[in-house]
Amino acid sequence: MHCALRGKSPTVTTEKTFTVDPWCLREPEFDLDVLASTEAVLTVANGNLGVRGTLDEGEPVGHPGTYLAGVHELRTMVYTETGNGDPEATETLVNTIDGTVVRLLVDGHPLDVRTGTLRQHERVLDFRAGTLERRLRWRSPGDRCVEVTSTRLVSLDQRGVFALRYTVRALDQPVEVVLQSGLVANVRKPHLPDDPGGEDLLAHALQAVEHGAVGSRLTLMHRTDRAELLVGATAEHEVEGSAGVSDLESSGEADPDQARFSVRARLEPGESVTLTKLVAYAWSGIRGVPALRDELASMLAVASNIGFDELVAHQCEILDDYWESADVEVAGDDELQQAVRFALFHILQAAARAEGHGIAGKALTGTGDEGHVFWDTETFVLQVATAVRPEVTRHALAWRHATLEQARARAHTLDLKGAAFPWRTITGPECSGYWPAGTAAFHINADIADAVLRYVDATDDEQFAREAGVELLVETARLWMSLGHWGRDERFHVFGVTGPDEYSALGDDNVYTNLMMQRNLRGAAGWARAYRESTEPLEVTPDEIERWERAADAVFVPYDEELGVHPQHAGFTDQPQWDFAGTAEEQYPLHSFFPYLQLYRKQVVKQADLVLALFLRGDAFTDEEKARDLDYYERVTVRDSSLSACCQAIIAAEVGLPNLAHQYIVESALADIRDAEHDSSDGLHVAALAGTWLALVCGFGGLRHTYSGRVDAQLSFRPTLPEELPRLRYRLLFRGRLLRVTVERESTTYEVVRGEPLTVRHERDDVELSTEAPVSRSNTLRPEPPMPTQPETRAPGRGTLPDDSSPGAPASAGSFLRRTSRADPEDASGGD
Repeated sequence: MHCALRGKSPTVTTEKTFTVDPWCLREPEFDLDVLASTEAVLTVANGNLGVRGTLDEGEPVGHPGTYLAGVHELRTMVYTETGNGDPEATETLVNTIDGTVVRLLVDGHPLDVRTGTLRQHERVLDFRAGTLERRLRWRSPGDRCVEVTSTRLVSLDQRGVFALRYTVRALDQPVEVVLQSGLVANVRKPHLPDDPGGEDLLAHALQAVEHGAVGSRLTLMHRTDRAELLVGATAEHEVEGSAGVSDLESSGEADPDQARFSVRARLEPGESVTLTKLVAYAWSGIRGVPALRDELASMLAVASNIGFDELVAHQCEILDDYWESADVEVAGDDELQQAVRFALFHILQAAARAEGHGIAGKALTGTGDEGHVFWDTETFVLQVATAVRPEVTRHALAWRHATLEQARARAHTLDLKGAAFPWRTITGPECSGYWPAGTAAFHINADIADAVLRYVDATDDEQFAREAGVELLVETARLWMSLGHWGRDERFHVFGVTGPDEYSALGDDNVYTNLMMQRNLRGAAGWARAYRESTEPLEVTPDEIERWERAADAVFVPYDEELGVHPQHAGFTDQPQWDFAGTAEEQYPLHSFFPYLQLYRKQVVKQADLVLALFLRGDAFTDEEKARDLDYYERVTVRDSSLSACCQAIIAAEVGLPNLAHQYIVESALADIRDAEHDSSDGLHVAALAGTWLALVCGFGGLRHTYSGRVDAQLSFRPTLPEELPRLRYRLLFRGRLLRVTVERESTTYEVVRGEPLTVRHERDDVELSTEAPVSRSNTLRPEPPMPTQPETRAPGRGTLPDDSSPGAPASAGSFLRRTSRADPEDASGGD
């Protein structure tokens, strides 16, 4: 077990807030200027409950947040001009009841890091313990010095439980201390951010229903006004003094929006008092107050029976198991090593107990993007989850299946067949009011189908395939058949749709969309034949299956013969190029300074679109086409989205540019730790965190998982490393086996750690693997193509590369810092 508190190891301080440590994120001192972003980064969560890393005493605070998956309020969508099919309301994630607060008074002076003298302040987010630890020493204005330590967690086992242990110790003089532990509802931000989230638009999100304070137990129960969701929290407390402390007094009180438990103690130097707080959270849209009250009591009883120490121990056991199958080891770049573990830790926190709910673009780390789920869950996050925690993918796709009726209704509204899944949502309805960068991005339906195909092939989960997967594939295939059409060229086309790139909209034959649709149609056809009993209730006929296959075989993929590249969509390469030379660095992100009229009609790419197709549908392109396409799109891609760099890294590595890939990987990995764009305060970029794993494992590790609903699926590897990384080791789960892959410059070693023998492909050769012994194969050195160029000021790592560095030169992670802007609330990206 790795959860014992460790002493400080030699670390290197980054340019911003945190020190570099392979297994934790350490904030060595308090920085008020970045308080809101550190609150997001230091979130503890489990996919059902998320608690931002606010200070225990509640102030100062940047963006307070305690979130429950699915708890939202409805807001009316206002249009100056309405259109048929426009959603009437949107869902907005609500900050619920704050159970973190423990205020401390020292001889009557409230502990506030802005007053008195703060002699020490350190917080540590521990990736192996699953805790946020805090230690501070503070001298009050009354010249009394105390030491405070606290440990908080959101249980990865008990889905609605938050736990906090808070200890105060007198240091140099006797003191009287008062600890006030509270539950607080309707906590507001101290000021509105420059880019307000949906929560800012809700004046008073929660209406009081019930409150109480009995002994050491506190209860608050509230209801959202329009969504009519009942939300409750119950807290229990235990107080313990060190040897010699006997004068402890406690009391409780409550009002509609706040309940408080207070403890008073007299401490001599060296003496301490410890408050342990367990909080249970629950909500319901259908049950009444008595039922929710009973649920809270039951959850709290279970947590109390386990106890704080055992909750911590269980947390460690869960994480030990997780890291056994998920860890990635990066030699030669300490900051990148920390960043990939930070990413994997937050991916687990985003999804571990999210069953019954979607995984939002910001997870439960903030109200950015109003807490909505987008396409990047399936395309980025679930790729990682399928490889390291496949049950997460099963739950996420089961949630999509549970919203299928709403997707069918949406398709009907749009005069389409099958199911049209929402571009952004919390519980299933479409919440995007901007057609060009919302519903028109129909590729989300193929992205969901792709995640289904990938998951079932990687797990052999036949039960899920029969009970949910087939229906998802069939209904999305029907959507494509009604959305697409046959042209005079006898090819199958899809017009007027938006791909992943948010600076292009309503294009014809978007390559990414068409190729993902093709996989969707073929997968639906293959599964309809394999699971006939599951398709009978859906009335799938042999003729319909043949139509899917015929359309898939005839999908049109545009190609510019003159330039020798694939246009992102038909006609894209004929459009005028953006004036990059005339665009100042401070005018990025472009959507903040230029009208979409100009962006949509120019060759400028916000985020990887065609390049993403090169990755996810690499089987549709030759190696030469990939190299030419990457070179072309590097020149017009500005990466105003954090979803782009990881995709460019993967293809750069594949075509023989590992040093360029290294730069892009670091850009993706540090989007939140460095917060270069000052946009992490409203939540982490969860898809970009997943992109860190994808870029390392699929880029340098060369992993490809081929599948299409047919029998030829397998794992293949084509590894490569940049000059600065001597070794990469990663793990993944596949069909009941745990694999470990170690990539070095000249060779790659494959191991089956547990499970049955497996055949994989290394470059062009099949390799037989078993648990008996590792197998090594030589890596083929690839010729390096000419280094592509990026638009002016948009090269990766700009602004922090050494003076003698160039975009293609190797550099460490600490050298890179660049813009990774969050999208506008109605832009086509969610989790970027």
